Amino acid sequence: MPTHFTRRSLIRGITAATAVATLATGLAACGGDSDAAATTSDSAGTVTVGRLSNGAAKEAPLKVAEVKSVSAELPDAIKKSGKLVIGSGTMPSGSPPLGFVGSDQKTLTGSEVDLARLVAAVLGLEPEVKRFTWENLFVGIDSGKVDVGFSNITDTEERKRKYDFASYRKDDLAFETLKSSKFVFDGDYKTLAGATVSVDAGTNQERVLLEWKKKLESEGKKLVIKYFQDSNSRYLALSSGKIDAYLGPSPNLAYHVTQTASTPNATRTAGQYSGAGESLQGLIAATTMKDSGLAKPLADAINHLIENGQYAQWLSAWNLSSDAVAKSEVNPPGLPLDNS
Repeated sequence: MPTHFTRRSLIRGITAATAVATLATGLAACGGDSDAAATTSDSAGTVTVGRLSNGAAKEAPLKVAEVKSVSAELPDAIKKSGKLVIGSGTMPSGSPPLGFVGSDQKTLTGSEVDLARLVAAVLGLEPEVKRFTWENLFVGIDSGKVDVGFSNITDTEERKRKYDFASYRKDDLAFETLKSSKFVFDGDYKTLAGATVSVDAGTNQERVLLEWKKKLESEGKKLVIKYFQDSNSRYLALSSGKIDAYLGPSPNLAYHVTQTASTPNATRTAGQYSGAGESLQGLIAATTMKDSGLAKPLADAINHLIENGQYAQWLSAWNLSSDAVAKSEVNPPGLPLDNS
């Protein structure tokens, strides 16, 4: 799925292609939001990840309980409410495996929602998930209707002017190729000499690929870039050998790999690259209103999950282990202003 590189849309996370019907409520004049069905049968002290994922994840019950030293850091208003209102910018379409309507046709599932629920458990709060269009997710944060956005939001220096971040996952691009292919990308653009690669037009990954193509041409080498109007055409080209690989957002490609695993045209991830470029590791982060006092307890909750293993189990369940970070940071260096 494209990751657009205009100032607004490069950092918007990934919107994708599983159309679902939703009920527009609140913020109606701006396009609407809806309360996501989130009822689970989890017992106290357990958060089940990967539920209703329709094969996108391996369902796993994880033991997690409130950590008083972390929940004590919460702003008073959130302590009093007893809940964490989580925003997901996945209307009107979902984006497997990040956020999409589950196999029961009503419950929002996905890796982002599951991490938010784990964080809420550490904070001793009841998770309440609200779905928005991408633009209205930020309207919800600005208005106080949402406490935190967990929606594949990239940490950028531009966004820091208005929001605080607690990082939790790498923001990477990836190459997808046939499982039987010898194609490998090791981080060096010279690996691509002689290759034919597909990419979506008007995206950050296209910008990166075009830069590499220019460098290779200056060295007398060739990189062929091909474009397709839809994913079916792209993957037909991949399976027939007309292209060597496809460059796209890492989580979406990881999802597609799981979906092809038992097919004759099984694929694999053949290398990753930071969405922020060569000199900086891009990061995905929980996003809050600036100076709300929530970013630090969120980061501390994520670090508790990292230190106690639930974080790794969450990533593994969603086939995203390669996106792991060593720790959560409050407002780490983000995508520079001149690349936003």
